This record gives sequence, structure tokens and C-alpha cells, in this order.
Amino acid sequence: MAVASLHPFRALRPLPEHASAVSSVPYDVVSTDEARELVRDNPLSFLRVTRSEVDLPAEADPYAPAVYERAQANFATLRERALVLEDGPSLYFYRVRMGEHEQTGIAGCFSVDEYERDGIRKHERTRRDKEDDRTRHIVSLRAQTGVVFLTYRSASDVDALAARVTSGTPLYDFTPPDGVRHTVWRAASDVVPDLVAAFAKIPALYIADGHHRAASAARARDELRNRGAASAEAGTFIAVAFPDNQVQILPYHRIVKDLAGRTPDGFLAALREAFPVQDGTPEPARRGEVSMYLSGRWHAIDLTGARPEDASRASALDVALLQRDVLERLLKIGDIRTDRRIDFVGGARGTRALETAVDGGRAAVAFSMFPVTVDDLMAISDAGGIMPPKSTWFEPKLRDGLLIHVI
Repeated sequence: MAVASLHPFRALRPLPEHASAVSSVPYDVVSTDEARELVRDNPLSFLRVTRSEVDLPAEADPYAPAVYERAQANFATLRERALVLEDGPSLYFYRVRMGEHEQTGIAGCFSVDEYERDGIRKHERTRRDKEDDRTRHIVSLRAQTGVVFLTYRSASDVDALAARVTSGTPLYDFTPPDGVRHTVWRAASDVVPDLVAAFAKIPALYIADGHHRAASAARARDELRNRGAASAEAGTFIAVAFPDNQVQILPYHRIVKDLAGRTPDGFLAALREAFPVQDGTPEPARRGEVSMYLSGRWHAIDLTGARPEDASRASALDVALLQRDVLERLLKIGDIRTDRRIDFVGGARGTRALETAVDGGRAAVAFSMFPVTVDDLMAISDAGGIMPPKSTWFEPKLRDGLLIHVI
């Protein structure tokens, strides 16, 4: 039985003339203050739906009932002003281009049942509070507004169909202020069965980004089912699946607020007792090397002599070795998902952001990581493993609001 079934769906989407204004960055990559700034002069921004607290007083609890009520109201207004529901189900191709990097994926719906059976494989754990929020958001709107980012081992027949569809005129083609170009095509009705058949040959899909969106879609399906209100559409979730040979993973850096009672010289001495440390550059040159910014200087930490905790591929990743032997043992950082002394900087922000954090006093030390690979992600997922938190930063990001799945 195929475990990568692809489902056409009736997309709720912007009218072409409103696509650029409606589309927004993903809800979870900006703070509330950043979201407020982004929507300031844009009444159509989809952030008014995904981060509806921007339209409430600054002191509002982002998880209060009023937030979800405002999301419903803003969604209804946006549907009246700028969105259209397709006449029938279809599939789409979504291309993103950032600088010289380009990737093209197929946008459609995927099975919640297959997600729960690990036909759609995962590599990270989710947080219950984040699931609670997005589950409530989906149920309130009866729509999935956040797109899951999937990857799969590339297949020539899917590539050929992608080339066929993307040779035509796109629905949307625009470049927001961040410089990333977004282009979307709708597949013609005669191509859709071929795409579904081609995907049926793919043995597994992998969540690259969007674990909380997928988990929340599953929970929303169950909640609606318990209410007797689940439609067939609630049994699928919206995603864009990209071939693995096009996906780009950037590093996910770490900054730590203090040195656990040590002076910079004392910390550096303790680190040198554990690993070779020498003068370095902002970006590590290879796997097994971490660049560290401390007291205005870059150092290179050589982790190649560190022994993984077990034989799993996940425990041999640089982020795992750094966590165990430096963050935990020397800096007393335990669970990085909850410890307030550590923060993370996505690779798209560059190493200058690390220098700024340390030089400005927001952090005492910063660690610049070498990126993991898509092969790491797939191998760990295939083995049923879990990658350390904050291991991957996928870039470019997909925009919210271009393709919405009504359930």
C-alpha cells in the first residue's frame, strides 16, 4: 500500500492582484512585536489571521479566547475582500528562489493517517503548548492556514511533471521586500491523475519543517471527529513537498546569556581541557568544527575527538556533541527547549547577528554551527530517531496565505 498518497484539494487563495499583500511570513518565525510592524500598513496581511493578537492591545494574552475570535473575524473579512475558493480540487507547484538557490515543490494535501503511521516521517518532538495553540486555531477557523514543508527522495517522473506544469503561466509570481521570489502554478486537470500516480510510487515523505502544524492538523481532526463535525478534508493536511536534491538546510546557531559563573578566560581554559581550540572564523569550515564568539574573538572548537553517546546518527551530530560536552557540562544548560539562558539564531540571519548579541551584552558567548544535511535528516527519520532540538533551519521559507485548506 502506498504511504505517500497525494490528495488534490479546493484551495482557498488570494485573487492574483492581492497575492503579494495577503501573503505573509510563517506565524512562528516572528515575534508579536515584529508581526505588528509587518501588518502596520497592510490591512490584508495574513498575519492578521495567523497572529491575530496584532489587532489587540499589547498586553493581551496571545492564547486568550479573544485572540481566536479575532482570527475568525479577520479571516472572514479577508475572505470577503481578497480570497477566492477554487471551483474544484487541484494540485499546485510552488517555487521559491532566494539568491542563486531555487526549489520547486508540489502543493497538495497529505494523509493524517499516514502521518500517524510514520509513512510521513518525523525528526523532532513537538511542544504541547504550541500544538494546543495551532489546534485551536485550526478548529476555530475550520481551515489549515500553515503549510507543512515536506521532502522526499527525488523521482524523475515527478520532476518531468513539474517541468510540464511550470512551463505554463503562473497564478502568482512576486517578490516581497525580503527578496525571496514566490511563484505558484495550478496543475491542469489532465495532469493531476498523473501526479497522484507518480507520488504513489514514493515510499516515504519526511517532515522538513512544520512538525507542529502537522501534529495540530491531526489533533484538530480528532477534536472535530469527537464533536461529530469532521469532514473528509479534516483527514488530510496541506503541505508542499520538495525533492531532496533541491532542499537547502542552513545552520541553527546558539547564543548563551552567561558563562555559568565562569569568567571568559576561565570558560576558555575549561573548554581547552576538553577539546582543541584555536583562533577561528565566523563560519566553521567542516563538520566536526564549531565556531565560538567570545569576548570579541572567534575561536574554532574541534569536536572530532568527542565520542557520541550511542551508535545512533543523531548522537553524532555536532549539535548533539556541543549540547552534551559544552552546553550541558560546562555551561549547565539542560533542556534547551525550556532553559531561558539559551536562545537560537537561524542561519539566514548570518553570523553578524551572533556578534551583535555578544557585543551588545544580550549573550556572553555564541556558537556558529556547520549545517546538517538532508541525508542526515532522512537517515535519522528512517531509523525512527529524533534529532536534537533546533538542529535545522530551512530556507527559504514558504509564505502563509497563498494556499489555504478549508476543512
